[in-house]
Amino acid sequence: MASHDQNHKNGDLSKKPKLCISPITDAEIQSEFSHHDPNIARLNNGAFGCCPSSVLAAQRQWQLKFLRQPDHYYFNYLKSGILHSRTIIKELVNAQHLDEISIVDNASTATAIVLQQATWAFHEGKFNKGDAVVMLHYAYGSVKKAIEAYVTRAGGRVIEVPLAFPVTSEDDIVREFRHALEKAKCEGSSNSNNKVRLAVIDHVTSMPSVVIPVKELVKICREEGVEQVFVDAAHAIGCTPNVDMQEIGADFYASNLHKWFFCPPSVAFIYARKSVNSVDLHHPVVSHEYGNGLAIESSWIGNRDYSAQLVVPAVMEFVNRFEGGIEGIKKRNHDCVVEMGEMLVKAWGTHLGTPHHMSASMVMVGLPPSLRIMNDCDAINLRTHLREFFGVEVPIYFIDGGEVGCVSGYARISHQVYNKVDDYYKFRDAINKLTPPRELQSILFDDISGVCMPKIVRIAR
Repeated sequence: MASHDQNHKNGDLSKKPKLCISPITDAEIQSEFSHHDPNIARLNNGAFGCCPSSVLAAQRQWQLKFLRQPDHYYFNYLKSGILHSRTIIKELVNAQHLDEISIVDNASTATAIVLQQATWAFHEGKFNKGDAVVMLHYAYGSVKKAIEAYVTRAGGRVIEVPLAFPVTSEDDIVREFRHALEKAKCEGSSNSNNKVRLAVIDHVTSMPSVVIPVKELVKICREEGVEQVFVDAAHAIGCTPNVDMQEIGADFYASNLHKWFFCPPSVAFIYARKSVNSVDLHHPVVSHEYGNGLAIESSWIGNRDYSAQLVVPAVMEFVNRFEGGIEGIKKRNHDCVVEMGEMLVKAWGTHLGTPHHMSASMVMVGLPPSLRIMNDCDAINLRTHLREFFGVEVPIYFIDGGEVGCVSGYARISHQVYNKVDDYYKFRDAINKLTPPRELQSILFDDISGVCMPKIVRIAR
């Protein structure tokens, strides 16, 4: 079998998974993740991801190679190794040019890179005070903070696209997005120079988790004259299908490799479409490579551990042991998480937060209203209680449904290859133990004019 270096030199980086003589078995999967705590039903892969033992071993070899002879590592392995990883990523996401792919620490770094460019555009007079950035209401919290830090302080205004939850269709999202852009035009009409300079669109929102119709939203941005589009796809690579830069058509696209693509933390890629706008992108940490292009700048930001960026070839070896490679894993995870979500809502008499096709490898599961999740603090307390007393790790989301007795709490369950059916049964049983019997529930609420009113303030947990 050809080595990684030989494959790289020969350009043998086929998008199709290699034919695997010995497909991975369930026992081998569990062995790859035997370092996970066996006492925890880990239903939160979306937050921190996972890394198999074989990839951790490859990472350790890179770390030892550096520690053994740092100069030899730096001059003979580091740049070529990162180039190899970038080449694989380019093929995975169908970028046109290798220079369009840079490797950074995480999606937050990628966000800083894009927004830093916007900040300088305000300072240098390319953007006008009052020009707008559009983002989704469910944008990730740190992305909202970054927009505040970079755009608002520079004189830009921010327009949030409100999104309802639960979500019933993609059309609702498209309609709200169009309306937000129309609103931006109206608000800027008093100053004809004001424009929407940047749209920040999630591919998969974090909480609540929803797959956003990014291609449609990017198309709308083009039609409405939005100058640049950044897709924050922190969850996307390895989680949702159609991560194709040519089809999506955004100017910038960033995704973590440690969430759903089995890399160790922390590593991500940022795609910057080759254009006049991509020339002036810079890594926020300035080092010796400043001015040599974002990809080269990002490949050296000072002495640090780069091993997470170098194991992408080892990750490809791991995923290609599965039927269908990474695409097969995505389908398997989606089908399993939807099946487990349906099992849970049937057990609790609730509903999922999105249609099946708007879930990827995560799904929002309605919790029994009798749990009385009335605010964000209740959601955090329930999550902590499930972890400490039941060995279940799962994020809990509160949404104000407006009516007592309606579903106001959702669990975001993930499915990754290491998960077992018993993990979800454990969660189901834990919630059942915290939920009063149905005959007791009937006396907790009075039905007054069709609105449920509580008789008891809190159910002990």
